[in-house]
Amino acid sequence: MKKFVLPLACGFLITGCSELWPSLKASDPASTAQRVVIQPSQAEKVGGPTFNKSNQPPSPLKRSLASTFNQPAATTRASAAQRAAASDGGSTGTFVGNKVTSMKGDLGKLNGRIAELNKRMRGLRNETAASSQKYHALTAQMNAKLQSGTTPGNPTLTNQLKEGQQQIEAVAENISKLNDLSSDVDAEAGTASWLLDSVGATYALSGAVDLDHERLRALEDEVNQAVVLIDRLLNELSSDVNRQTIYVNNERHNLQLLSLAIKNGELYGSSLVNRAFAQAQARTAAKVQASPSPQSTDRPLVVIRFDRPNVPYQRALYTAVSRALDRKPDATFQLVAVSPQSGTPARTALNKTAAKRNAEGVLRALADMGLPGHKISLSTKTSTEAENNEVRIFVR
Repeated sequence: MKKFVLPLACGFLITGCSELWPSLKASDPASTAQRVVIQPSQAEKVGGPTFNKSNQPPSPLKRSLASTFNQPAATTRASAAQRAAASDGGSTGTFVGNKVTSMKGDLGKLNGRIAELNKRMRGLRNETAASSQKYHALTAQMNAKLQSGTTPGNPTLTNQLKEGQQQIEAVAENISKLNDLSSDVDAEAGTASWLLDSVGATYALSGAVDLDHERLRALEDEVNQAVVLIDRLLNELSSDVNRQTIYVNNERHNLQLLSLAIKNGELYGSSLVNRAFAQAQARTAAKVQASPSPQSTDRPLVVIRFDRPNVPYQRALYTAVSRALDRKPDATFQLVAVSPQSGTPARTALNKTAAKRNAEGVLRALADMGLPGHKISLSTKTSTEAENNEVRIFVR
């Protein structure tokens, strides 16, 4: 039995080996191998994390080496971030950088206030120009009517005169507003000076990066520009106040004379005080040496005889005094009330009183024409040569 089984087993074994070992006649197994598809696992189907060599976390040693060798690159990125923040108007993060940002905000507020002050000045200039245009239009109409001839105390001219006075007072009110505006600008000048000092002191602070000092220099230039704008505003306001003050004073005198002209229905001219001032300025500008003051003379400049009621002497008086001031801007005038010395003592006393009253009327007329009071003196005398009450005016 054993002899029969053993050969049979060997036969089966040899037959199996032919299947396990490739035949020398057969082709390459790799060329005939079939592709095996491996089905995804349950974790992959539900989207769970899988781990392989490429996405495994680095070891502690690798992390330490990466931190050591990548440190310069991290510093560069921080500097770039600082520059980006500074370029956007932010701070570099340093104490000095924060202070520069704060001062830049103060400068922005200062520039806003300067712009508002400049806007107020332009508005006041426009209002003044509008009032002046209306005023000159009214005075032109009044002078044209007086030149063509009109009745004394014409109500139309009287109303125009009142309106002209209102326009001049509006200009005077704007002068007060300009003074208030100048005070406000002066206060901002103090703020700008303080800000400029703060910028200079910030240079000495420690803990700043180079970019902080670059921003400081740019801020210093901007503050200096604000200082220039403030100085320009102050200069323009000072010039406007001086110019408008002279203008208002001159036109008030002219309106005073114009009121007298409307009252009498006659055209005169500019105020006597303005004429004297203009002549004095012209002589100073031309550097003409002053001639010696003429001695008092007995020959009067004007003689006004009151031989009838309502003697129309104003126009002739204005012309004579104007010419005297043209020749001698610093001239003074003496008014002498002359009464005739004839008849009874009572009559002489009455004449003297009437002559003095007439002289006071002439004095008021000169004041209305714009002649300052300190340039006029008043006295009385009696004369055997006078036939009627007279007022004689002498140049001194």
